[in-house]
Amino acid sequence: MANIKELKARIEGVQETRKITNAMYLVASTKLRHAREALDRTRPYFDAMRQEVGRVFRTVQSAKSRYFFTPEGEIPSRGVCGILVITADKGLAGAYNLNAIRKAEELLVDKPNARLFVVGEYGRRHFRMRHRPFETDFRFTAQDPTFNRARQICTRLLDLYDKKELNEIVVIYTEMKTSLSTETMVQNLLPMSWEPFEAEEPEEEEGQFEFLPSFDVVLAAVMRSYISGFLYSALVDSFCSEQNSRVTAMDAAGRNAEELLSDLSLQLNRERQSAITQEITEISAGAMAQRRNNHREEASP
Repeated sequence: MANIKELKARIEGVQETRKITNAMYLVASTKLRHAREALDRTRPYFDAMRQEVGRVFRTVQSAKSRYFFTPEGEIPSRGVCGILVITADKGLAGAYNLNAIRKAEELLVDKPNARLFVVGEYGRRHFRMRHRPFETDFRFTAQDPTFNRARQICTRLLDLYDKKELNEIVVIYTEMKTSLSTETMVQNLLPMSWEPFEAEEPEEEEGQFEFLPSFDVVLAAVMRSYISGFLYSALVDSFCSEQNSRVTAMDAAGRNAEELLSDLSLQLNRERQSAITQEITEISAGAMAQRRNNHREEASP
């Protein structure tokens, strides 16, 4: 049984922890609001780029590109798979980081020779501690994603893909479904399937297009913009999911702290009551002993 001093010290510690979790809750809530605004601004651009790619392929239906699966649906054998994993820079976000890392570990079982590209210090620290090789010069932060950062990531991955050092690129990120739920996604970025683009319905009747200087050059430029937009959307979506998970985790930690403080306060009051009762008992016993001594002295001749 803890004494009063120990209980007071523990209550003070829980109160300090509650202040930290409350502060992190407020910070994460603010970041989440800004990140969701950025995500809402991002999705229309991403949808527009997908429509443009679909328009290109509707115009040239016999087009072939290294960015898409072959008609047989096969991936070129030369090169290795590149896995882009988006994590956070720090923890205290529930299972957000662990879910993304678990998906990466599962994929690495099937593709043991894959090259890892990790966004976020938490993921890099995880793979470093487990001696899992990853691209050490690929050091992008997960905080406050920008389109310029997405372009840099896109340039690095596409350069390796164009050089055929990579024959496949997979992105592991976390998508924010609703304000209450997130889902870890494993998306094959390259090569892509034709079906999503072929399914795009034109907003208006389309005429014939002329591609200058050539179809391949135009497609390469459009695809680079499309992939940059996708990566930016994935970065922002992951950042939203991180802040949402941190808000949920800090809210749960705050409620647990309140319950713990309530239990400790009750226990402290009981200890105080017990101590007061003990003191009263000792005083009463001492007074009774003193009275008995006085009676003995008075009764002595």
